[in-house]
Amino acid sequence: MRKILVAANWKMNTTPTTAKKLIGAIIKEHERGNYHDILICPPFTSLGVVSRHIQNNDIALGAQNHSQHVNGAYTGEISASMLKDIGCKYVLIGHSERRVLMKESNDIISEKFNTAIAHDLIPILCVGETINEREQGQTKAVIQNQIDIATQGYDFKKKACFVVAYEPIWAIGSGNTPKPKDVNTIHEFIKDVVQSASENNLRPHVLYGGSV
Repeated sequence: MRKILVAANWKMNTTPTTAKKLIGAIIKEHERGNYHDILICPPFTSLGVVSRHIQNNDIALGAQNHSQHVNGAYTGEISASMLKDIGCKYVLIGHSERRVLMKESNDIISEKFNTAIAHDLIPILCVGETINEREQGQTKAVIQNQIDIATQGYDFKKKACFVVAYEPIWAIGSGNTPKPKDVNTIHEFIKDVVQSASENNLRPHVLYGGSV
């Protein structure tokens, strides 16, 4: 049985100095009992220091985002190849805050998803519905559409290597959270959507990433 994947998105928190202290504490705790696969997604400025400190253990490094462009005149952007070179294994794609605050469309998210795959990064595709979509009973339709568009161009005949994170937008920072049974229902639905698109009986890691 594969281990549970536990991912920590530090968002816009920690400097390289504080990241060094935090990752040190995480490593110390992790060494007490290696029960889960651990993934850390620090800010871009802390990727280097975290990467150096996890070299001798099995904690994985991930980024919070990358550009859909491979390279070029895109001031302020970070490419997938830059992340790969610094030691990233994973990258968050389509986080709800990127969708809402940065107005990232499903098409842009699809470009980022496929760019990550092309650079041997494992995308963690974030999906989820707004409160209005939830109240209108559109949760499953919204999630399926997000997955379908994001994975356009992906060859499911190959062994798929990506993760899906269910992040209900209405739950983040609202104080409202879905019940565990509701999360499980959506997780099974996500697995069914991915499995139906593949020919290799794929059952991907599915995470929950909202307020708890």
